[in-house]
Amino acid sequence: MSDRSRDDQVLAKRARIARLVELGTRVGYGLFGVAIVAFVVGFFAGFDGITGTLVVWSIVIGSLVLAPAIVFGYGVKAAERDDRAQGR
Repeated sequence: MSDRSRDDQVLAKRARIARLVELGTRVGYGLFGVAIVAFVVGFFAGFDGITGTLVVWSIVIGSLVLAPAIVFGYGVKAAERDDRAQGR
């Protein structure tokens, strides 16, 4: 396998990871937004079982989705920065 095709595969994989990072970031922050809205609604309308459960699970699932997205996002940015520094 030539260096060129290996580099193309690496760039394709990095682009795929970047798309997943973007999706994970949107979903994670979106779930945090749902949690905030549900909390405000619960604060003014009274917390029932559904509202409290929605707040908690939105935060839990949002954290589970967002944490790896942030880590992989930093990895993709560092790899791109390294490629630019090496003139690729």
